[in-house]
Amino acid sequence: MKTKALKTLFLFLGILLVGTILINPAVGKEYPTKTIEILCPYPAGSAVDIMIRLVADIGPKYLGQPMVVVSKPGAAGSVAAADVISSKPDGYRLVTMANAYFAVTIKTQKVPFKQGDLIPLANFIEYKLGLFVKGDSPWKTLNDLLEYGKKNPGKLRWAHSGRGLTTHMNGLTIFRQAGVDAIDVPFKGSPKSLAAVLGGHVDACAVPYGTAVEQIKAGKARCLVFFSSKRYGFPSDVPCAEELGFPKAGKLTTLFGLYAHKDTPQDIRKILIDASKKIYEDPKFQEGMKKIGEEPRFGGPEYLMETIREGEQIGVPILKELGLYLEK
Repeated sequence: MKTKALKTLFLFLGILLVGTILINPAVGKEYPTKTIEILCPYPAGSAVDIMIRLVADIGPKYLGQPMVVVSKPGAAGSVAAADVISSKPDGYRLVTMANAYFAVTIKTQKVPFKQGDLIPLANFIEYKLGLFVKGDSPWKTLNDLLEYGKKNPGKLRWAHSGRGLTTHMNGLTIFRQAGVDAIDVPFKGSPKSLAAVLGGHVDACAVPYGTAVEQIKAGKARCLVFFSSKRYGFPSDVPCAEELGFPKAGKLTTLFGLYAHKDTPQDIRKILIDASKKIYEDPKFQEGMKKIGEEPRFGGPEYLMETIREGEQIGVPILKELGLYLEK
């Protein structure tokens, strides 16, 4: 009798399990089982926006589920960061951020969360940040622009994407070291900064190369210097900040990748990291990076954490020197 009762019980449990799976097919399946959202703190048309939409376009090939990009601008990335931190740590809401945000930007703001509340998963690109002017401007070199600024104190106006961001810090570092009294004008995103230059509203702008690449090809914009410690392979004719005598402006690099809630389970993190590596190596991604003009650069969590630590060592003293550092 006991054997018959046990068989009946197991049969009942089996039917119940099958019924549950039929009602909810996600039960028992490995992550992901639904759409993954990626928040982007930067405006449409920016290099990061283009990059992360390419990631989302290729992602389903390796994850088996759709990926959608949700624009979430504001506070230099803090609005998007807070959104992910307040969401369920299940891997279905991610954010694309810069290592520089954690190294320096967050130290210029009062935010209701801790730096470690987000963890890095994978990096995709390094920004080629630089200083740009109109293609028909009289300034052919960085020295031309700086000499104009020295001779005309308070007249040179330059745009950037926000105080405390690396575009602002690197540009300001150059002007201060050169002894130029320039007026910085923050805009909401690199495309608007570049538009201000092209429209003659400001004299120069600090933006990523990818934002200006089409205008450069058309002869409407010119890059005077890259904020880097060495020249890039493309374009190879643009000098770097270090070789022009501005080493501080060449050491604060900006890398962009995916970040998740710190409590995201380890197995889900691994799935996302492995998929990110495959996305990066996909020919479609590599071809897309060539089109936007930024530098492809992959790295996992350890690599990104190291760049954040290095960025803090370099960037925090600059923030304090510029009067932008906020004590926590």
